[in-house]
Amino acid sequence: MVLNKALPGLGIAAFFAAAAAILCTLPGAALPGVLGMGLVLSAAFFGALAVLRPEPGKALYFTAVPAALLLLARLFFFPVETSDFRDFLLPWTERLRALGGFRGLGREIGNYNVPYMVLLVLFSYLKTPALYLIKLSSVLFELLQAVVLALLVRRLGGGKGRVSLCFVLALALPTVFLNSAVWGQCDSVYVSLALLGFYLCLAERPGWGMAALGLSFAFKLQAVFLLPAVLLLLFAGKVKWFHLPLFPAAYALAVSPALIAGRSAGDTFLFYLRTASTAGSALNYNSPSLFSLYRFYWMDEAAKEAAARMGILAAFGLCLLVFVLFFLRRKAITLRSLLFAVVLFTLGIPLLLPHMHDRYFYFCDVLTLCAACLVPCFSPAVLLSQFASLLGYHAYFYLRYLLPMRLGFLALCAVFLAAMFLCARELIHPPADESVRSEE
Repeated sequence: MVLNKALPGLGIAAFFAAAAAILCTLPGAALPGVLGMGLVLSAAFFGALAVLRPEPGKALYFTAVPAALLLLARLFFFPVETSDFRDFLLPWTERLRALGGFRGLGREIGNYNVPYMVLLVLFSYLKTPALYLIKLSSVLFELLQAVVLALLVRRLGGGKGRVSLCFVLALALPTVFLNSAVWGQCDSVYVSLALLGFYLCLAERPGWGMAALGLSFAFKLQAVFLLPAVLLLLFAGKVKWFHLPLFPAAYALAVSPALIAGRSAGDTFLFYLRTASTAGSALNYNSPSLFSLYRFYWMDEAAKEAAARMGILAAFGLCLLVFVLFFLRRKAITLRSLLFAVVLFTLGIPLLLPHMHDRYFYFCDVLTLCAACLVPCFSPAVLLSQFASLLGYHAYFYLRYLLPMRLGFLALCAVFLAAMFLCARELIHPPADESVRSEE
């Protein structure tokens, strides 16, 4: 009995000791920074376990131990520098440091919105190498992402075993692992916040849900891939019209540090409009989208512009189709139909839009896992989504294609058709007494 009570403390101490030992081996990591990063990661990990509350015994060990090993393994890759870090994130951080940290927010530095630049400002005050802090922040949001995905599985009827499995696998997905620990990207930041917003809406906390969605959008424009689901939540009664203003309110609050630092309101609130041109003019950037098909590579500029417009119209058409289907069957909406609709949006929109980049199917990568934990027949979709995204990752890291990107597009088409079928089945033949409105 005494040993059982001591196990949580021993686990925390062991995880912290292992994290600190690995971090001590990183070039340029001083002891205060090592201890600080180790404490933050340990607190976040055991906080995540406290939220999920896996059952004591084997279930706890099969959840905590693999998850701990996956988090610790990420630390070994922290010294890896990519061109994105050298060419963008590091110069932005150094520029902010040169301008005095917070005061630097008054200038427009880089092409990331204010909230992420606030993180870089905080890192600019610390002596720990910015590379490690950037990657640690992404890993922490990956942990939040894994927790939210597991909570979604629980909310949508998955048992404790499936909840634990989703949590562990969410940390094990290759694209998730590579995105933070190797690449140092921030996709886990806006995706975890968007998924948190979606979960809170399903969990009868729509005000907080809309605020989380607004914060996600403030971090990255790509949060728009999930935002069409808000209309479906309105159809389902999970969100009311008076909750919607919390979205812009959260966005305004998130970007307000730039206003305080002296940047103009126009530059601050219209950031995405002013930086739209930085997305580039090419139809595709190593993405398994529609525009990875061979025929789009050799078009002249006029034909490319026409193709881009058609892609945008097709994405709007997809959203409209889902809206109409859910409106007509609004009394039969289930929580699972809402999940599959979100899969359709986060997969179908970047699949059809032009100018998509290699990491823009990150949403799809994690949501297919969540759906597969609830509907096992959807499990091949996880592998197909990973395959498609990893083709883009390979192109970035190795500057060559492992396989033609159009194969990734075909794989994602199969995932899309499966998600469309399962979504329609939920709406047309919902399980007895499982409609959203019947729960109210």
